[in-house]
Amino acid sequence: MKGRKVVVGVTGGIAAYKTAELVRLLVKEGAVTRVAMTLHATKFITPLTLETLSGNRVVADMWGPETHPLDHITWGQESELIIIAPATANFIAKMAHGIGDDFLSTLVIAATAKVLVCPSMNTQMYVSQAVQENLAILKARGCAILEPGSGELACRTEGPGRLPEPEEIVEEARMLLSAQDLSGLRVLVTAGATLEPLDPVRYMSNRSSGKMGYALARAARRRGAKVTLVSGPTALKPPRDVTLCRVKTAEEMRQAVLADCRQYDVIIKAAAVLDWRPRETSEHKIKKGRGVQTLELVENPDILAELGCSRGNSPCILVGFAAETQDLISNAQEKLKKKNLDLIVVNDVSREDAGFEADTNAVKILYRDGHLEELPLMSKEEVADQLLDRIKSLREKS
Repeated sequence: MKGRKVVVGVTGGIAAYKTAELVRLLVKEGAVTRVAMTLHATKFITPLTLETLSGNRVVADMWGPETHPLDHITWGQESELIIIAPATANFIAKMAHGIGDDFLSTLVIAATAKVLVCPSMNTQMYVSQAVQENLAILKARGCAILEPGSGELACRTEGPGRLPEPEEIVEEARMLLSAQDLSGLRVLVTAGATLEPLDPVRYMSNRSSGKMGYALARAARRRGAKVTLVSGPTALKPPRDVTLCRVKTAEEMRQAVLADCRQYDVIIKAAAVLDWRPRETSEHKIKKGRGVQTLELVENPDILAELGCSRGNSPCILVGFAAETQDLISNAQEKLKKKNLDLIVVNDVSREDAGFEADTNAVKILYRDGHLEELPLMSKEEVADQLLDRIKSLREKS
């Protein structure tokens, strides 16, 4: 979102306090962020707070000394996205019926930017016929509506009406500002580690956090793809609007991946599937005091090899990952050829800044034709977009 122009519109609801974090995150992403407030919103959070966080003047009064006579026109036409958060029932009604009686409502009427509406209010207000009809009007006009969360509200009731967390709003903004260049594609991503039980208490696994796979699923969804995410156990929050299939063992992941693999245009196997499993799993906890135990292992199925073997003349792009600690290129080249992949992404997981738990990665991309491309250290979100760019290019050439 670096350099993208965003206006945050704050209206008079208790959730206005969350907009401080929203503005901070947008600025952290590099977005040029302006804030417009209703006068009621200033009763919940001060313009000074949002001015400090955004680095730009905040307008709350059409006639205030800080307001240029044409700001209500230019702000909505110079920006690329307007985020109304929180959007109260009153302001939603104004938007739906074209009422412009203050700076923010007038700005929205004159805007040419995309608009993201984030409703936040009492549950009964939100589910009321009036509010739902007004939201339907806005949706029909092309406004994006981010559904509120459910839970305990400030009015001590529970139900839908909570303003989505700032991170969720920022992710929705990323999608609205992203080119929908993967629209219509069906993408399968695997992520995280698998585990194999030794007994009801213990299991074998590896250090994969799932961050790379989840970043790929988010980025593909953001760019318009229909995404299925097959995930091993992880503490990560699933991306919005993806089909999530949770698995534990390698065999469970195999079944989930192979069940409908022919329906996908792109398959990205970013999961770190455990290579072995115990030959036998104890029905009860293995107790100490029985001397040294020997653990006999057998190989797990190679899901990626099965996909490569069965693909035939399918136009599906098949992508693998190789987490290595030595001989990165030779190991990846062997895997690429043996498993019949279109490309493989290899990284040195012994590096602290590019390992399983890190938020950054430094990868090399090997192609079927022998071409090698090395990407510098960057966030896993950036790696995901770079990889999707390469996949898109491969599809266009095929």
